[in-house]
Amino acid sequence: MRVKVSRKASFNAAHRLYNPEWGSKKNDEVFGKCNNPRFHGHNYDLIVSVTGVIDPETGYVMDMKVLKDLIKDRVEEAFDHKNLNLDVPDFASLNPTAENIAVVIWNRLRPHINPENELEIILYETPRNFVTYLG
Repeated sequence: MRVKVSRKASFNAAHRLYNPEWGSKKNDEVFGKCNNPRFHGHNYDLIVSVTGVIDPETGYVMDMKVLKDLIKDRVEEAFDHKNLNLDVPDFASLNPTAENIAVVIWNRLRPHINPENELEIILYETPRNFVTYLG
C-alpha cells in the first residue's frame, strides 16, 4: 500500500523573466510585464508530497517534521525574500519561471528523500497559476 504525504510551505521572492540571447522587443513580446528590468515579486505557495510505503515500525511514509525542516533548510531559507535572478545561484543561467523553480526545488530535495519514495512538487505562483513536477 502506497500513501502520499504532503507538506505546504510558502516563500516570497522577486524575479525577472527574460532570455539574454534575445533583444528587448522579443523579451517583451514573450514575457510581457514579467520582463520588467526592475523585477517583480510573487507570494509562492509550495506543496511537497512524498509517496511511499508506510513503515510498519513508525507508521510513517516520511516523518513530517523531517520534511518540514528539509523544506525550510533547502527551499525557504534559500528563496524567501530573495531576488531569484541575483541571489540564488541555481538561476544564474536559468530563467526563473515557475516551471524551472519547481524543478530546482525538486533537485534540492530529491537527494534527501528515500530513493524508494516518489517526490512531487506543486508550486503556486499565483492562486490560479501553478505547476507540478514529478521528476
